Amino acid sequence: MQSDWASALGPPEDPPGATGTAVTSRRPHPVTNSHASSDSLVNAPNSPSYAGLTPDTVLDALDSVGLHGDGRLLALNSYENRVYQVWMEDGPPIVAKFYRPARWSSAAILEEHAFTRELAEREIPVVTATAVGGNILHEFRGFRFAVFPRRGGRAPELENPDTLEWMGRFIGRIHAVGVLRPFCDRPTLDPVSFGEEPREYLLASGFLPSDLLEAWGRVVSLALEGIRRCYDRAGGVQNLRLHGDCHPGNVLWTPDGPHFVDFDDSRMGPAVQDLWMLLSGDRAAMNGQLTDVLAGYEDFFEFDPRELLLVEALRTLRMIHHAAWIARRWDDPAFPVAFPWFSTQTYWQNQILDLREQVALMDEPPLSPA
Repeated sequence: MQSDWASALGPPEDPPGATGTAVTSRRPHPVTNSHASSDSLVNAPNSPSYAGLTPDTVLDALDSVGLHGDGRLLALNSYENRVYQVWMEDGPPIVAKFYRPARWSSAAILEEHAFTRELAEREIPVVTATAVGGNILHEFRGFRFAVFPRRGGRAPELENPDTLEWMGRFIGRIHAVGVLRPFCDRPTLDPVSFGEEPREYLLASGFLPSDLLEAWGRVVSLALEGIRRCYDRAGGVQNLRLHGDCHPGNVLWTPDGPHFVDFDDSRMGPAVQDLWMLLSGDRAAMNGQLTDVLAGYEDFFEFDPRELLLVEALRTLRMIHHAAWIARRWDDPAFPVAFPWFSTQTYWQNQILDLREQVALMDEPPLSPA
């Protein structure tokens, strides 16, 4: 969800350390390759932790598929997975992504890559994994990983109407492919998976301060009721294959336009999930931004206006899901460092206030593009 490593991939001239944490290692002798061929790692009690993913392990893993680093690595900004820029003995640097153990099945990971290849085959600019030895997904000492070409770019300028329209065209092209067939192994974004299940986890997690537990539980229940009303008003909207985490940090902008990276959260869901995170500001500003986005989007894919009833519901689901995502990952040492405010009284007080605001917003009329 917050795997923002894509935004860290600057142009090739960026100095080491400008976009991540530089680490170095000296490779031992190459080791034998072993490709992931099943889902046996998922939910396995002996799944490895990232503590075992040392620089030497990263380089050994790449050695195992015939990619020989020169000892230099740059840890890129990623929380959900571990992502490294690795300098090669021969050729340009590559990006190696090591998937969080026990999160996705191998089938689900391969389905993500099949989707991005499908997009690339239709000349939609996305960053796809590189096949090495005929395989996309590899396994080494319990870690599954894939390698990608390094791509440069900058964040899109969303205050520019032309940029928003260009982004809309791009997302419309993705959705025109996404609607062709469903995912089989990846989940659907819905009020249960992103709302009810995270709520139950948080209530039982012990993270909530005892004096706020009841208030938070009440406001989340009200929020979930509001979400269900939004879905009921929208009716049976269509689910399709999405990017799933379509925020500006997952877009690299070049002179040729945008390209998306990091389809790690790709899943089934309503099309507006890939649009609402491009909107910000007050209602008038968001209406204008939505007008620009849809001007490009509907060149390639028809937008169902009923989905506008889901914008605030999806925003609310993301808030609940995000809190549970941090709680579930708290034993990963990177999370307390990155989110030190999560365990504070102030954070949960603010979330109660924010959720109350969302309850009111979900009962307001939907956005209305010009």
